[in-house]
Amino acid sequence: MRKILAIRFKFLGDVAVTIPALRAVKTKLPDSELHVVVAEEAVPILRHLPWIDRLWAFPRTRGKVQLGRSLPLIRRLRRERFDISIDFSGNDRGAILSLLTGAKMRVGPIAPRGFLGRKHCYHQSIEELPYYHHELMRNFHLITFLGIPYPEKPQLEIRSDPVLTEKAKALLGGHQYICHLSTSREKKEWPLENWVRFYHKATETGARVIFSSGPTDREQTMLKELLKLDSTLPVLPPTDSLDLFLAVLNEARGFISGDTGPLHFAAGLGVPTIGIFGPTDSRRWAPPGAIHQSVQGGFCPCSGHASSCQYEHPCIAQVSSEEIFHCFEDMRKLEEK
Repeated sequence: MRKILAIRFKFLGDVAVTIPALRAVKTKLPDSELHVVVAEEAVPILRHLPWIDRLWAFPRTRGKVQLGRSLPLIRRLRRERFDISIDFSGNDRGAILSLLTGAKMRVGPIAPRGFLGRKHCYHQSIEELPYYHHELMRNFHLITFLGIPYPEKPQLEIRSDPVLTEKAKALLGGHQYICHLSTSREKKEWPLENWVRFYHKATETGARVIFSSGPTDREQTMLKELLKLDSTLPVLPPTDSLDLFLAVLNEARGFISGDTGPLHFAAGLGVPTIGIFGPTDSRRWAPPGAIHQSVQGGFCPCSGHASSCQYEHPCIAQVSSEEIFHCFEDMRKLEEK
């Protein structure tokens, strides 16, 4: 196979979790050209990985079709004459792009939802592993047809831009541990009161903790609400640059958040993490490796598609600040070894 195209259209965290499978393809076929196409906002996650031969930024606005911007890129992809395309996405956009690239062999997952013609976008459809498997394994399952075995110790891998190191250090201002408030859905976010209680427990030990949140208005409002509870808490300035945010994460000694993309970014950069899980399953999404910890919330009957939990006792709220503090102590003990 001279040219391989990997396609991944989903949330930023999904892109990060696909990296071990991409690395395995390149390791198995080192003489091939590995091209990867992702949504343009996800490019910084993969930009500095030297074993990716070419990275393609696909224009995307959720819920909108942008043919004027997409068609020129599709034409360029077709001119590459890929020997094989592998769609890791399992959604309509990934399937249609697979078909339009004109790759000689197109491989993708059999997904339970989507338009009826999806199966005709692929030459070979591979049944997805059940959701109780870790997402890393679900990605590796798609490439077993290449003779690539499941890894014993899969590792995430991301590199930050070294040019931004000094600017990142300045933004951190000497703080060592980052607590990230926001996620893609409100129901995955730990209560602000719990963050305040954890902060005071952690700082009593001499740890320097700082809070961050995503760049959207809703996410930045979370920081404002946090400061209403305690105006002395340090917060990171907002930034729309994912490259800069990755550089900031790279300078941290630890990272704590709910189930969100930055949790996987930090793990990929080699930063120890603590993941707080509620309506999503830590067995599927927690970063692998001995330096990473996760805590799973209690029972939750809310709909998996709802953005917020309507249950009287949300599962994420059942994770106590004491539990996270104990994980934090373990994180610092590992750091001392």
